[in-house]
Amino acid sequence: MDFAFTEEQLMIKQTAKDFAESEIAPSAVERDIKAEFPYEIVKKMGELGFMGMMVPPEWGGAGMDTISYVLAMEEISKVDASVGVIMSVNNSLVCYGLNDYGTNEQKEKYLKPLAQGNLLGAFALSEPEAGSDATNQHTTADKDGDDWILDGTKNWITNGQTANVFLIVAQTNRELRHKGISTFIVDKGTPGFEHGKKEDKLGIRSSDTCSLSFTNCRVPNANLIGGEGKGFNFAMNTLNGGRIGIAAQALGIAQASLEASLKYAKERKAFDKPIANLQAIQFKLADMSTKIEAARLLTLNAASLKDKNENYIQASAMAKLYASRVAMECADEAIQIHGGYGYVREYLVERYLRDAKITEIYEGTSEIQRIVIARSLLQ
Repeated sequence: MDFAFTEEQLMIKQTAKDFAESEIAPSAVERDIKAEFPYEIVKKMGELGFMGMMVPPEWGGAGMDTISYVLAMEEISKVDASVGVIMSVNNSLVCYGLNDYGTNEQKEKYLKPLAQGNLLGAFALSEPEAGSDATNQHTTADKDGDDWILDGTKNWITNGQTANVFLIVAQTNRELRHKGISTFIVDKGTPGFEHGKKEDKLGIRSSDTCSLSFTNCRVPNANLIGGEGKGFNFAMNTLNGGRIGIAAQALGIAQASLEASLKYAKERKAFDKPIANLQAIQFKLADMSTKIEAARLLTLNAASLKDKNENYIQASAMAKLYASRVAMECADEAIQIHGGYGYVREYLVERYLRDAKITEIYEGTSEIQRIVIARSLLQ
């Protein structure tokens, strides 16, 4: 398998790296402490084409491939995983869903401004009683003439307070269970649609997460995506692609952990020599690098399969499962290498550990990834 990158892919990677270092890095620590959303950064990312990377140009996107997206996501997340997840949700879940399932009218109204960064999107599947069990939707949508009336609550929604456009998964026919689930586009400010308080999170604190509630929220039938009863397939197929984005986010965190550890190990002295000379430290660095490379290859493989329109469900689950574990292990080792300094904000690696944990949870927990992989093996 050849992962020799094209000149365009390398240019995208370098552009993302330069942008992350010049525009994102200076405010990353302060935004993490204050849990501040990076409004101006997201706006600039839209101008660079990073908010609709895989959307065709006719719908306002950059028309890039999934491998380019992975390369950019890793570079952005290496500097700030909060910005990475904002980018991931808009690209992998919202723009992807609208591009593959939306009508031309929906694409014109919503996809174009989302891909151009003029609007921000959010994807709402999880509920208080429907996390890993996505079939157990309690949010309902009842037909009323040419409209649908939404009622219910969604939990843990990334971009929940700042998004302009929301893709809401709801039950339209409970008797049909997962075959009676549908997806709707809901605009911010629609009567009956309310946002909960911003969650005070362990990590990715610069991205906003909140609950959403719907009470007699009227949505036009024109905002139904993919047809009635197609919502479960919509959600699962969207998440399959989204897992590649989260794997790339985890890769960025892991790579940042390694680079910080390498730098510190060369500078920090113990017993009159840099700790990089100690075999115990060298082994940690070697293991970190090896695991990261393996995770990167899994992620690029999933992206390559997606670009070739081949089945990538198992590959994306493997990539997310392994990359998220590697992010946790590398961030943990980075703190160990830094010793007491790793436990304070000044050296950044404590943030890497806090940010890494969520990659094992959202867009399907590690346990769910194992179920997906096992089903693929056994079918």
